[in-house]
Amino acid sequence: MGSTSFRQLTGNARGCLVYEPLFLIPYSMFTTYTSIYMYQLGVTETGIGWITSIGLLVQVLSSFLSGYLTDRLGRKKALLYFDVLSWTVATLLWAVSQNFWFFVIAAVINGFQKVPHTAFYCLLVEDTAPKERTYVFTLLQLISVVGGLFAPIGGLLVYHFTLVPGVRIMFVLACILMTIQFIGRHYATRETDIGYRKMKETKGMSLREGMADYALVMKSMLGNPLLLMIFGVYILYNFQMTVKTTYVSIFMVEYLHLGSGLISVFPAFSSVIMLIFMRWIMPRIGEQHVHRTMVWGFVISVLSNVILVFAPQGDLLVLSLSTVIAAIGTMMTYPYLETAVANAIDDENRAKIFALLQVLILIVISPSGIIGGWAYGIDPRIPFLLVAGAFVISIPLMLLYGKKVKAAPVEAGV
Repeated sequence: MGSTSFRQLTGNARGCLVYEPLFLIPYSMFTTYTSIYMYQLGVTETGIGWITSIGLLVQVLSSFLSGYLTDRLGRKKALLYFDVLSWTVATLLWAVSQNFWFFVIAAVINGFQKVPHTAFYCLLVEDTAPKERTYVFTLLQLISVVGGLFAPIGGLLVYHFTLVPGVRIMFVLACILMTIQFIGRHYATRETDIGYRKMKETKGMSLREGMADYALVMKSMLGNPLLLMIFGVYILYNFQMTVKTTYVSIFMVEYLHLGSGLISVFPAFSSVIMLIFMRWIMPRIGEQHVHRTMVWGFVISVLSNVILVFAPQGDLLVLSLSTVIAAIGTMMTYPYLETAVANAIDDENRAKIFALLQVLILIVISPSGIIGGWAYGIDPRIPFLLVAGAFVISIPLMLLYGKKVKAAPVEAGV
């Protein structure tokens, strides 16, 4: 795959990624503590599940609108306006939250994040050659990994100020840094050629007319089994990520009895393992081995969650082993899965197809918060068995997808 260097980036990919640390660094700091922060402010495990599911339901709506809004406003404007709404406003509200209802309102506002998500995705890949997209998504993952190295700063804030004040500080920092990112990226990128064309096509188009286009796009999607197959894998990946992100911190603190300041070490540890994997292993993986690599990544991810389920309370060695294996599994799946999805979607309908993909993802994972909360209440280990199950189902799907792509590669796009 070659080396991963920003020097190779050009155009919108460079403009998008150069400011991305300003989002991912504060995000990696507070995301580890969000569930515990809510718990400390009196929200129950079930309440946390409801908040997660409410946020996901709003994301379903914003996902459905995101294709139309991205085409109508243009990639850049949709990205700027809705990033400010869903992140600047939401992080500020999280910083002053007092009870369950504050978090519900913040979840509703943050639920509009799917509009800038679609816009960012289009801006990132539309002017990037398909053969360069694995490289772009690998760099995006690299930035995320480096952001994870800053997670222990959150632990230091919690240690120094105690949990609730420390997390409030993280949210204020996130509000400031993310807003700087949104503005900086806006001026570092240009509207894509497809974006300009879609803005002209949708000028004067009503919301109802814009929504009508989705029927044609959906018909095209349903007529492409190969596309639906890779979408199925992508949906399962997002399901497991939502469940694990929501409950892993609470699991470590409440079930495994780790200190709240200590858990921030694990994201940083995971990031170090990912950096090593990126530097020494990924460049050796050829394009012809991508699908097989993803399959083994899913197998490894199953193993990491099984180890987590059976980890003895307070055993840092076993937890570290689970973290190492999970980090390797992520690097063997995420960049390649994102690239496979990006290359399977035709540029002409990218915004709407990606929007519909987000809707499908959210329809599947919206109940995950409630299911996860209910399962956690029965046994805190059950959510991670669900995560392992999602990877198990992905294995045969990816094997079949890889086989069909080799047999008929021309069918991969819509």
